Amino acid sequence: MTDKYVIPRLDFESQLVATLFEIERFRSDIGTGDTPRDTYLELHHLFDFVMSVVSARIEGNHTTVYDALDQIEAGGSTSADQISEIQNIATTARFIDGLPPDAPLTHTLVREIHRRTVDGLVREGDPTPGSYREVDVAITDSAHTPPSWVTVHAEMSELLEFANAERPLHEQMLQIAIAHHRFVWIHPFRNGNGRVSRLFTYAMLRKTIFATRGYSALNPTAVFGNDRDAYISALERADDLTAEGTISWAEFFVTGIRDDVARLIDLQHHDFVIDRVVGPALDGLLHDGLISREAHAALRATLERGVVKAGDLEHVAPGTAAQRSRFIRALRERNLLQQAEEGPRFYRLSLSRGPLAPRLIRRLDALGYLPRMLSDD
Repeated sequence: MTDKYVIPRLDFESQLVATLFEIERFRSDIGTGDTPRDTYLELHHLFDFVMSVVSARIEGNHTTVYDALDQIEAGGSTSADQISEIQNIATTARFIDGLPPDAPLTHTLVREIHRRTVDGLVREGDPTPGSYREVDVAITDSAHTPPSWVTVHAEMSELLEFANAERPLHEQMLQIAIAHHRFVWIHPFRNGNGRVSRLFTYAMLRKTIFATRGYSALNPTAVFGNDRDAYISALERADDLTAEGTISWAEFFVTGIRDDVARLIDLQHHDFVIDRVVGPALDGLLHDGLISREAHAALRATLERGVVKAGDLEHVAPGTAAQRSRFIRALRERNLLQQAEEGPRFYRLSLSRGPLAPRLIRRLDALGYLPRMLSDD
């Protein structure tokens, strides 16, 4: 292994070490909350959709998160290529979620992530989806020249060996930070490297701090979307592959991850989700006359339980079983409820699409959960 994959020595008194200790303290709390899995899963999907918008925004896609929601609900528009770019990122994140957490990171996986990410795109597509580049490239507005295409496969083999290596807990965040930078440094594809690098990093996070914790709502794109210029500058400081540059990049990366893990832990607490996130969004729908009091009560009951059957809503939707079925069907048709994983007669809130989604995004923004890149949306 070359020096570019050596974990740099850290000053024990440095802020970076203190931040790494904070993440280790938070790690023990991951997966210990009481938010129902179905509610948490929907928040995860919503958050990942927003991060897909951010990832595309970093690459120059100016679609707002609310326009993206509206156009996807409507089945696309004249900005179909930009919407497809966002959808590709979101569906690729779902693909990664479906992998075993301990699955190794391979050439095949990396190329499949790329293929899915650029599939069918024009402006941000790639002439060879799912294949490493076979031409030399330059990065716009960057002093770094990626290695020759002849060495890309060997460079990626070295990166994957490093990314898959088992590391002690206190080194795992540094391992992920270094792998992210080295991926961008190699620039293995003709286009799509930024989007794929962020999804690759997401896959690494699932293999390490979330490997035994089930679903997480942590997508590292939030770290990069707070300040695009700071993200690019931090990456560039590591381009010389020195320990100093690598540590500077790691400080930027790890600080962002620390903040996101803290927010993730908040979302694991059901009272927080009810009182600060979803509850106010439901109240807003009622206040604006978009749902009836009966619908509000039914949705609130579903929020508190996580998953409901028709009989669980008898106290808020009185009448015959047939009347309740029609009541639930109407809520499903409006994308306020959806079928839960438990089966066809179980229902959970629809949080990642439908009328609640944009209101939840505003709530998450008000709570400081979204990158500053979305502040003008």
